[in-house]
Amino acid sequence: MASGYGLAGGPSRCFPFWQDLLACYVVNTTADDVSGGKKCLPVMEDYYECLHHKKEATRTRALQHAYRRAIAAHPREDMPPPGTIRSLGLLGKEDDTKAVLESEKARK
Repeated sequence: MASGYGLAGGPSRCFPFWQDLLACYVVNTTADDVSGGKKCLPVMEDYYECLHHKKEATRTRALQHAYRRAIAAHPREDMPPPGTIRSLGLLGKEDDTKAVLESEKARK
């Protein structure tokens, strides 16, 4: 990634952000005075977000939490009972299976 080349040989996904950060530092700092680098904090923040996706992950967690809270506050009226969900309606139906098999035998 530091070379600027991605896995497929082209530029990496964050290389444009790195170029913006580098350009900001070149324009705002000198060899004697590096205090102009403070102007580059928003650009550096964008570069770090591209690398690590911290803000995106935080936003995603907040959205998931809000979604789960909304679902818990307003449950579905037509939700099947938990036993049906676990068994998909297949387990605990031995009597029905026997009745179906017996009716098929009677047809033959």
